Amino acid sequence: MKQVINALKRIDGEKRLAVLRLEVDYELATLYDAMIENDETKKAECKQKLEKLRQELFKLEA
Repeated sequence: MKQVINALKRIDGEKRLAVLRLEVDYELATLYDAMIENDETKKAECKQKLEKLRQELFKLEA
């Protein structure tokens, strides 16, 4: 039973990793746009979102 649960967690984790990577790419593109526009508020929001995504990636990859 433990093996089945671990396998399901691994599969869910792999799917979430793929989604997280896409989210990081999107936020990086948004941050780039904010930098070009020199929008400090948008830059701060993007950086905050990127930090949360980074933390979640770190937890999943560990």
